[in-house]
Amino acid sequence: MMIHGFKSSNQDFSFGPWKITAIKTHIMKSADVEKLAEEMHMPCLPEMMFGDNVLRIQHSSGFGIEFNAKDALKRVNKNEGAVKVACAEEWQESRAENEHSKEIVKPYDWTYTTDYKGTLLGNDLTISVFSTSERINTEKLKTREQISFFEEVLLFEDELHDHGVSSLSVKIRVMPSSFFVLLRFFLRVDGVLIRMNDTRLYHESDKTYMVREYTSKGSKISNLSHVPPPFFTEPNEIAQYLPVTETICERLEFPPIPQPQTPNSY
Repeated sequence: MMIHGFKSSNQDFSFGPWKITAIKTHIMKSADVEKLAEEMHMPCLPEMMFGDNVLRIQHSSGFGIEFNAKDALKRVNKNEGAVKVACAEEWQESRAENEHSKEIVKPYDWTYTTDYKGTLLGNDLTISVFSTSERINTEKLKTREQISFFEEVLLFEDELHDHGVSSLSVKIRVMPSSFFVLLRFFLRVDGVLIRMNDTRLYHESDKTYMVREYTSKGSKISNLSHVPPPFFTEPNEIAQYLPVTETICERLEFPPIPQPQTPNSY
């Protein structure tokens, strides 16, 4: 769904030693999308591909994490379709005709399901990732702290040829003492299934690490007969009805930051 009167925006926000950058720009041109699809060995990319949109959180020493569409799509299964639906073959055929391609459409995951959790940044200094039993302090997140900065960035969206929706977006909110990020992949294949892969990232300014929680949820629509159908199109509403299929909790530890050398005083 394109927003009317859309304006590109490039925002920077400082949070202690961190610089948070949110870039929102236009949908990629079809020639660029085709070129990228070829580079990524995928028959097609999402209809609305925001290849230049990014949310980046970078420390003044260079390390950090960012969220972008290209890296997310690298995590899509390129070898087989993950969802076999009655309409899939017909859908792929129509897609192939639309794109004037005479070659047979290779099987691929046309739902663009991705378990992407962000891209770590940095050359000499990078974040180290460890599994942890520590969880994000949701109680602290619920306290009504003032929001200093908020932004939401859409990375891609596809209406699956009117058979549902597949989208990936990321939002951040920065409070005086912490920041919280939610990266959400949402998939609805009408009459078939709903899936959500959420990555939550939380950092308190006095800590030397972030906590990252990845949760995958999903259900066949036939198992959701007790859910009001309007919820099917509302990720925030449907989330509570979807069973969790996978959870990964990680600590993203920051590298030791080199201290500036002070000249010896005699």
